[in-house]
Amino acid sequence: MIAAVLSLGLRAVVVLTCTALATFTLLWHAPGDPALAIAMSRHQAIVPADVIDQIRAEAGLDAGYWAAFSGWIGPLLRGDFGNSSVTGRAVWPDLVTALSYTAPLALAGLVLGLLISVPLAIVAARYSGGWIDRTAVAIASLGAAVPVYWSGLLLVLLFAVKLAWLPAMGARTSAHLILPALTLSLGVAAALTRIIRSGILEAREQRFLTAFKRRGVGARNIGRDHVAPHAAIPVVTVLGLELAFLLEGAVMVEVIFSRPGLGVFLVQAIHARDYPKVQAVVMLTALFFVAINLIIDIIYQYIDPRIGGA
Repeated sequence: MIAAVLSLGLRAVVVLTCTALATFTLLWHAPGDPALAIAMSRHQAIVPADVIDQIRAEAGLDAGYWAAFSGWIGPLLRGDFGNSSVTGRAVWPDLVTALSYTAPLALAGLVLGLLISVPLAIVAARYSGGWIDRTAVAIASLGAAVPVYWSGLLLVLLFAVKLAWLPAMGARTSAHLILPALTLSLGVAAALTRIIRSGILEAREQRFLTAFKRRGVGARNIGRDHVAPHAAIPVVTVLGLELAFLLEGAVMVEVIFSRPGLGVFLVQAIHARDYPKVQAVVMLTALFFVAINLIIDIIYQYIDPRIGGA
């Protein structure tokens, strides 16, 4: 078990290292003059060439590739994301503030997705092959096919414009969280409904369940002790990936609903060519993906030890 965890941790370090190198390389070789973009964002006006050269030196853009990479990766290993090229403030406090808006949105979307998908999948599996099952699968397929920017706009038109029940933009109250969270939850519910349904149906077809039934084991005990653990493996995988993708999806949803968070933080940083902020968001997202996958692999060891031994 310890060896497996250490192996997973080593792979996580390799993934994060490659992500850091790829992120810095892509930003370094991006077209355009980043010093000019930083100067325009900082001064909101056309600036002379000497000011642009000064900004280029301050941001380390005049250094060589490896010198600039070493200057960024060294503090990053100590948990220091550096200072903004535009404002000069430390990136970490602003990143935490943005994350404080995005994290509740992602968690709310996940909870709503579970509340929708679990009952729907159980009912669909119970009446497998019937019209209820076909309706549930159709709803899940529709939810997976509709992109978040389209479903978000539809929800705004219905609940904010037509019915005027909920606010469409901002994050001042808890009511402002409902529409963005519902938009995120639709995609989560679609994916989880199909996976949970398939997992339950597959688990019910296992041959060992017939032996338990002949021994007189109750249906509730079979479902709790055997069907649920067997169906949990694909569900845990999708649930973990959905949680990781929610952080990415929340970025787009925040832009649609004009909600402060990582979305606005990232868009503004890209527009201003504020590389420290862009790199911070990418590395934070990569760290989140790696952590989620590491947790999933560890959970596998407890659900089915055969996976770890494979």
